[in-house]
Amino acid sequence: MAFKKQYLKSKAMCKVTFKLSKEQAHAADSVRLVGDFNEWDLTSAPMKKLKNGDFTTTVDLVKNSQYQFRYLLDDKAWENDWEADAYIPSPVSFADNSVVHV
Repeated sequence: MAFKKQYLKSKAMCKVTFKLSKEQAHAADSVRLVGDFNEWDLTSAPMKKLKNGDFTTTVDLVKNSQYQFRYLLDDKAWENDWEADAYIPSPVSFADNSVVHV
């Protein structure tokens, strides 16, 4: 699974842990998670690179919402999450954006 959802009982939030495998990252040195939740900030903090080459990060998202996102590899190539909840055509490119429902 590409991301794991942990719903908080005390708040209307969901902790979503995104994970991109080494293969999906095409052996990139850095991966950024960019999407609606950070205003598509291309300078957002890179995801943590694990010893096995996978990348991971956790984001707190408001429940009962959907968020579009993509992964930015080495600040130049875009990659979708191929296990996303849905896909929506991007308004700025010919590709689709990945979607997570929380």
